[in-house]
Amino acid sequence: MEDSIKFEDLNSTQKAAIALVAFGPEVSAEVLKGMKEQELEALTIEIANLRDVPPDVESLVIEDCYNIFMARKYVSQGGVDFAMDVLQKVVGGTRAREIMARVEGSLRTTGFNLLQTIDPKQLAGYIQMEHPQTIALILTQLRPEQASSVLTELNPEVQSEVSYRIATMEKISPDVLREIELTLQNHFSSGLGGSLDVSGGAKSIAEILNLMDTSAEKHIIQSIEVEDADLAGEIKNMMFVFDDLILLDDRSIQRVLKEVETKDLSIALKAATDEVKTKIFSNVSERVAVMIREEMEFMGPMRLSDVEAAQQRVVESVRRLEEEGQIVISGRGGGKDDVIV
Repeated sequence: MEDSIKFEDLNSTQKAAIALVAFGPEVSAEVLKGMKEQELEALTIEIANLRDVPPDVESLVIEDCYNIFMARKYVSQGGVDFAMDVLQKVVGGTRAREIMARVEGSLRTTGFNLLQTIDPKQLAGYIQMEHPQTIALILTQLRPEQASSVLTELNPEVQSEVSYRIATMEKISPDVLREIELTLQNHFSSGLGGSLDVSGGAKSIAEILNLMDTSAEKHIIQSIEVEDADLAGEIKNMMFVFDDLILLDDRSIQRVLKEVETKDLSIALKAATDEVKTKIFSNVSERVAVMIREEMEFMGPMRLSDVEAAQQRVVESVRRLEEEGQIVISGRGGGKDDVIV
């Protein structure tokens, strides 16, 4: 890209590339995570080809992004007319119309995307009487965090059936998807458009179960095991639960313990297996081990739900560190013969 380039000559992908570079690597990484493969490829190529951008062009791009963000905020606050009225006062009529044309285009979405902003309890109440296959399909369209919240709101029997169907789900007919999408749009309202892509399977349900409370998670896995033991094993290989701390090597355990609050660890160990306790205590100093044991004794009896919540916080630290490549879970995805060097 030449220094003589003008803002008016930039296409949307070039503007996005300039904006991401200006915002820095951390923001850019978060944005790129949520993009489709084709969009990601086009944008990364544009970023790679980016050279020196004139400061005035960069400023105009950032200002353009700001106006788009604000326009979307105004739409969410008071609708399209309200957003147009505010923008006209800020940037003038012509510019306001240009911005709103782009914003309205981006707001046209699928019925599935509409669900991203729906309260999990409200969504669970709406879909709970649907066929388990339909519920499963809908949950695959949500973020794992939201899908786990919705699944938690369903009856235990439905949870197990829906989880099994997600784990065994393959590609769905576009006609079926469109029919469900239209139903969702009619109920929750909004525009039409966009492509549909369903990706179920063991990995999908593992991501959802990882975010559910331990009791529900165990119940669902046990129910799937009755239907298909191999599938249950595949799902468990993709998950990480508190008892799996024994799969971590000593170096990884020590790294995790730096991230975990002593109080959380003390609570979590109250319902831990002897193997897990041994693993933890063998990787802390004698002074720290005594402190943890004293705190566990001082706490007295605790509700299982509080203990499981503390265990979940430890597990979240493990998952985050693994994603960042800072630790290794030696037993995941393979057998006991895996060697870490």
